[in-house]
Amino acid sequence: MESTNHIHKKSFPLIPLWGIIGVSFILGQAIWKLWPLAIEPIQNQNLTIWQWVLYAIWLIFMGYSEGYRGFQKAFCPRVVRRAWTLQSSSPTLHILLAPLYSMGYFHATRKRKIISWSLTFGIVGIVLFVKILPYPYRHIIDGGVVLGLSYGLVCLLLIGFNAIRGILPPVSPDLPPTKIS
Repeated sequence: MESTNHIHKKSFPLIPLWGIIGVSFILGQAIWKLWPLAIEPIQNQNLTIWQWVLYAIWLIFMGYSEGYRGFQKAFCPRVVRRAWTLQSSSPTLHILLAPLYSMGYFHATRKRKIISWSLTFGIVGIVLFVKILPYPYRHIIDGGVVLGLSYGLVCLLLIGFNAIRGILPPVSPDLPPTKIS
């Protein structure tokens, strides 16, 4: 019996790739927008020693918590796994909205939808709060976010590349239970 973590390469997986590329674009757009703010303190070289220490600690924390634990261990494997459930016979809406489908916003278990939507609303709330912080604290926070998002983008692309090679991440795609008639 073949492991469910390996797939046969019948044809190039355009539909799953649309999901992964779409999510990559979302992450890349956030990195692009935050990058100038994140590097401003580094370019200006005007932080106190304690602000530099805070920046360094924040980078380490975000690299580990958002990058490694959030993206590498949870988000990216699930996005790729869900993307690979899409095929030409999938509902048109699932294919058109493959990035959102892959992130678990719909056609997912109740728990996955709650987690996905809650994280999104939580992140929006944090973003709104961080925007009102003064220099350099907003920039320090954005630096950590850029690091975490960049880590996540690289992980997503690497895990996606492995899926193209036939190796799916060993996580549940959190699909809703099928109804038996």
